[in-house]
Amino acid sequence: MLETHNLTVRFGGHVAVNAVSCCFEPGTLTAIVGPNGAGKTTYFNLISGQLTATAGSVHLNGRELTGWPASARTRAGLGRAFQLTNLFPNLSVLENVRLAVQATKEGAHRRGLNLWSIWSDHAALTQRALEILQSVSMSAQQNAPVASLPHGDQRKLEVALLMALEPAVYMFDEPTAGMSHDEAPVILDLIRQLKKDKTKTILLVEHKMDVVRELADRIIVLHNGTLVADGEPNGVIASPIVQEAYLGKAKVAA
Repeated sequence: MLETHNLTVRFGGHVAVNAVSCCFEPGTLTAIVGPNGAGKTTYFNLISGQLTATAGSVHLNGRELTGWPASARTRAGLGRAFQLTNLFPNLSVLENVRLAVQATKEGAHRRGLNLWSIWSDHAALTQRALEILQSVSMSAQQNAPVASLPHGDQRKLEVALLMALEPAVYMFDEPTAGMSHDEAPVILDLIRQLKKDKTKTILLVEHKMDVVRELADRIIVLHNGTLVADGEPNGVIASPIVQEAYLGKAKVAA
């Protein structure tokens, strides 16, 4: 579904991502791991269009997206969640999700309607937003301003926005970052639910190896911007190159 070919970005003399070629299939969750500064988030930014590649290409369902802006890649089916929440804080929870529904292909048609559009169209958008909020257990907060939500609920809402976009590829960049021990399982449960849809591809940047072990079908490892390992979780984590590059030769508990 998603492919990168020799994807590279240079900042002056520094090669942050170095000729990374990888394919990501539907029905799989791939964890992207590596030490700090390995190029994980930069690789995500190249795929989703936040950064322009120096060389190489990105393809989705056989269509090349290289050179497309982030907004066009989102419409094509790449859904991205960030380390920091990316929401409209002064709007309500429901309004945030409804705006995301409008950004889907179905919603794009409706955007052509003006403020005097018939109520049935507006109601359909609202109903879909309410269904999504129910699926992430946020119906009770639908009228609350986003700015009033605790951090954990804001992360849940960001997942709801991604679901509203109905992407082919879900991209999560450290989804539990900044969350408390009690909050993190809620986000991980949502990702588990998304995994059940075998038509979707999920990419996950995550430092917590217990999360990676549980959720990932596959791990790829970046080190100094280069892809150094790729395979099933237990084998990759136990490999000498990962022990040295990612874990400083420390042994991982079984």
